Amino acid sequence: MDRQKNKYYYLKGIKNGMPICLGYLAVSFTLGITARNAGMTAWQAMLTSLACNASAGQYAGFTVIAAGGTYFEMVLMELVANARYLLMSCSLSQKFSSETGLLHRLLVGFDVTDEIFGVAVSEPGKLNPFYNYGMMTVAIPGWSLGTFFGVIMGNILPANIVSALSVGLYGMFLAIIIPPARKNKVIAALVTISMVSSYIFSRLPVISDISSGIRTIILTVAIAGIAAILFPVKEETEHAA
Repeated sequence: MDRQKNKYYYLKGIKNGMPICLGYLAVSFTLGITARNAGMTAWQAMLTSLACNASAGQYAGFTVIAAGGTYFEMVLMELVANARYLLMSCSLSQKFSSETGLLHRLLVGFDVTDEIFGVAVSEPGKLNPFYNYGMMTVAIPGWSLGTFFGVIMGNILPANIVSALSVGLYGMFLAIIIPPARKNKVIAALVTISMVSSYIFSRLPVISDISSGIRTIILTVAIAGIAAILFPVKEETEHAA
């Protein structure tokens, strides 16, 4: 790969990843409090966030630890909570050039979060892995430090203030989906359908009893599949460096 181009995308990734970093720093406070309630130290919680940058997955894991669950329960819970990342990774892999090596794909796959995925797929043209590396460089420390300080500050900040910090996560989601939705009516319609369907699924009998992770997978596969059939995206031409 071209070093100059890699440097450009890496720095661009850092710049675009800073809002994610700041959002993670605030949101992961509550994760740190959950870790503290599970009996973990600040360092243990931070190391967990460094190794597994996944909000729902970590919440589930800390809950199992607090309940004294078995390893089997932990594996099963993590599989359900994080299964959506398999779909995101498959989708993200289509953004890479055919020349992108396996090592780069594996490294990018280490940190496919909702926010990083949303920003990465919005990048025009083929995706340079160094763009993801730039976002990961700031996002992972932000998430880990937030968890660390959440454990420490758990007994200091009032519960209502800590809970209010989680609003930052929704702000990040809006910042990701609004720009492409304003440019493309199909995307805007799909975003609206996804939100309405998610709400309906959470209220329907029987279906509402299914875990949120499984519901997300079902909706993702169904809506994305129908959209791919009805509104196929033409393959973008790769330009030489």
